[in-house]
Amino acid sequence: MDKCALALGVQKALEEYFKDLNGEQPHAVYDMVLQCVEKPLIEYILNMAKGNQSKASEILGLNRNTLRKKIQQYNIQ
Repeated sequence: MDKCALALGVQKALEEYFKDLNGEQPHAVYDMVLQCVEKPLIEYILNMAKGNQSKASEILGLNRNTLRKKIQQYNIQ
């Protein structure tokens, strides 16, 4: 999957989200999207790295302490 396909997936999900609001005001969309994308991304990369946080942080381009913080934030096992 290229970067454009991922962006199209997010765009399609947002279109559905706003359609489903049915006139209600959206709230904290930025945080919602980040949480929906960030947790599965971290879980996937940790799985690829066989639980090695140093390797996962390198793949993600994150500081290892930042990755640990996000693992706690999302309660990732």
